[in-house]
Amino acid sequence: MAKAHRCGWVVLMGPPNAGKSTLTNALIGQKVSIVTSKPQTTRDRIVGICSNENSQIIFMDTPGLHHDRNQMRGPLGKQMLQAAWQSLSHAHAIMMVLDADLYIRRPEFLDRDIMALRSAFHEEERPVFVVVNKVDLFSDKSKMLPLLEKLSTELPKANIFPMSAVKKDGLIELKKLLLDAMPEAEAQFPKDQLSTAPTRFLCAEIIREKLFEHLRQEVPYTTAVDVEAWEEIPEKNQTIINAVIYVARAQHKAMVIGRAGATIKEIGTQARVDIRKLVGGKVHLELWVKIKENWLEEINTYRESDI
Repeated sequence: MAKAHRCGWVVLMGPPNAGKSTLTNALIGQKVSIVTSKPQTTRDRIVGICSNENSQIIFMDTPGLHHDRNQMRGPLGKQMLQAAWQSLSHAHAIMMVLDADLYIRRPEFLDRDIMALRSAFHEEERPVFVVVNKVDLFSDKSKMLPLLEKLSTELPKANIFPMSAVKKDGLIELKKLLLDAMPEAEAQFPKDQLSTAPTRFLCAEIIREKLFEHLRQEVPYTTAVDVEAWEEIPEKNQTIINAVIYVARAQHKAMVIGRAGATIKEIGTQARVDIRKLVGGKVHLELWVKIKENWLEEINTYRESDI
């Protein structure tokens, strides 16, 4: 008897910088969501697709839910918050991702970070998985016990699962648990499709990731990336890309460009490496920096810029 095909949606939620994007990429087996050491780099819901012969799981990586509501004010903050909570309606299972290392060092932060999630999931009938991430950052695993006990008390219906998304420790076991929670259904996407996001969007996200890696303090949070031109030349196996980096202030433009253009050159060089992997061919990437002072207040710019 043929094995029934399973297909369903899983939403990843949790505080900023807990490792949701790293876990999404690990589950998919390829980079579909940007990853940096800075919190709140995911601005929109990123959908990644993991398929095999008898199953398909669609993962929704959402922006981090910040405990401080002041951090989520303004059109961009509201859009990020909306993207996170709206994803819940599509999900067959919910995965809360938490930073184990943070709560071992600062246990008082746990109540602060799970308050909204705890109340939202109290009466939840769908499967809830709490991924206790970043266990690779401490060698004495017994330090986790008070945290795991606390989570079991606060979220008694949830499946608590310690793991390391970076090291991929526990990844196979987590996938099996998620698969068992999916309904029997046909695949919703072609088996070779890895994301619902257009390639141009993923290209803009790669450039934005490099901005976060190279710029300090608040500067990368005030940037947006728009791919203005995209030309594919099949006979040369080459893609020509023109992208604009929008900044809110003149001094930020200078920071993005760097002395004698050094910073933007390095951003372009590193972005080109990842974009080559994305498109599977040669890439000619040109970056421009423009000032758009009010883009943070203009929600339409947020949508137009594919961020």
